[in-house]
Amino acid sequence: MFEGKDENGRTVLCGANAYEKKYYFNRKFDGLPQSVKDELHIICVLFTEEVGGIFTIVYEGDGSIVMETSFAPDDFLYDDISSGLMVGEVRRKRQELFEALQLYYQVFVLHMQMETEE
Repeated sequence: MFEGKDENGRTVLCGANAYEKKYYFNRKFDGLPQSVKDELHIICVLFTEEVGGIFTIVYEGDGSIVMETSFAPDDFLYDDISSGLMVGEVRRKRQELFEALQLYYQVFVLHMQMETEE
C-alpha cells in the first residue's frame, strides 16, 4: 500500500513503476488542479516507458522537489546514464511546473510565509 513517504521519510508526490506497470499518486495532494495531476501522470509514465525502472518525484523536508530513479538488481536493460539525462531533460522542460509545485508544498503543507516584494 502506498503511504506517501519514502524510506527516508520524505513525502512522495507521485511515481511510476515499469515492473508493475503502475502509477502512484499521493492522495494528500488531491487538491492540485486536475491538469497538474494529469501532467505528472504523463511525465512519470513516459519516463518509465522510455527508461524503465522506477521513477519518483519526491519533496525534501524544505519543500524542494527531487526526481529519482531506481531499478531492480536483475534489470540488465536499465541504462543509468540515459535515466540521468532524461531527469535533466524533464527538469528543464517542466521547470515552471516544478517551481509551482515547490511553492504549493511550502505554502500549503509546510505553512511557510512567502515574502512579498514592495
